[in-house]
Amino acid sequence: MEPEHHFDSFAQQRDSANLGMWLFLVTEVLFFGGLFTGYTVYRSRFPHAFAAGSHDLEIVLGTINTAVLICSSLTMALAVRSAQIGKKRLIQLFIVLTMILGLAFLGIKGYEYHHAWSEHHLPGAGYSFDGSTTSNLAHHTELFFWFYFGMTGLHAFHMVVGECVLLFVFIMAGRGKYTPENYNFVEGMGLYWHFVDIIWIFLFPLLYLIHRHG
Repeated sequence: MEPEHHFDSFAQQRDSANLGMWLFLVTEVLFFGGLFTGYTVYRSRFPHAFAAGSHDLEIVLGTINTAVLICSSLTMALAVRSAQIGKKRLIQLFIVLTMILGLAFLGIKGYEYHHAWSEHHLPGAGYSFDGSTTSNLAHHTELFFWFYFGMTGLHAFHMVVGECVLLFVFIMAGRGKYTPENYNFVEGMGLYWHFVDIIWIFLFPLLYLIHRHG
């Protein structure tokens, strides 16, 4: 197997792929950074309302999802390692495990969304909080839920994209595409998946753990 025609070697191809992925992740950091900044500003303005909104979230489900994603990072790292040593079946095994954990995360998040919807916490015309639609607390907690659905929804979208790419990696691994000399695509996917997991590591305390001691 030879590197792509526009590269002199697999090493150059891998370095170029890694650089491209890191540049992409930098743009993602800037994108999420704007959301985190906006969240921080409004949380400082309405701390009690944001704390009330946070208390309404299912902290047990959030904790389970955090553990699920940490485990998925492990299986993704093992998939990359399997590609480095040329173990096709192990690549596929760990990719499947990562996909299952990712789907479990999305399933739990979907249940949380349904719960919020049934409690009328979906921002918009039907929103209410503690039975009120006009109080200051209701207006300000609605802002919290705008951030909650926006940030977790964007994160979930990245998870869905990751699931699709993982399926592609699984298929290509079955065709013997990845070797110890040419595994940069699996490695790049690993970087993306770890980035998505790290975003959740920040989202979890910001959204679920506000003033829990109170």
